Amino acid sequence: MTTRAIRITEPKSGLAVSAPLLDGKAPENAAFLWDYLKEPRIVGGIHAMWTGPEISCPIPADHLKDASYARPLPPENATLTPQPGDIVLSYVPPRMWGGNPNAIFDIGLFYGAGARLLFPIGWLAGSIVAQVQAHERDALAAACGVIRRNGACDVTFARTEV
Repeated sequence: MTTRAIRITEPKSGLAVSAPLLDGKAPENAAFLWDYLKEPRIVGGIHAMWTGPEISCPIPADHLKDASYARPLPPENATLTPQPGDIVLSYVPPRMWGGNPNAIFDIGLFYGAGARLLFPIGWLAGSIVAQVQAHERDALAAACGVIRRNGACDVTFARTEV
């Protein structure tokens, strides 16, 4: 039996991992991500300032414009303290962050201990939507360390199965 998953790659750092979706624990958030990835997507990534060991990949507004999947998401399988290997989908409603009229959807790649979902606007629970396979977590951490040292990058997300 196969499981729906996402493939996450970034060539400069050597990032190449798979993360099975947690459909049973975060069904609406997993559906959002699966629908969003009907075609592979390149999303800008940068090491987070506030949340600790995370590569933050905010989905560009033009990827969301008029998309049926770009709707408010409930917190599911929610956390304030992501663990290494967690892929967290964070949703911020319109006008909540600095008056931005657009909703914010962010895919967080968490790679180390001590992470927290504390933002300039306060604590914001995110949904653990997928988890990098255990045997790939060391590679995730190493690649994210390279991204941290090198700065902004382009992360490719694509559908796959494991």
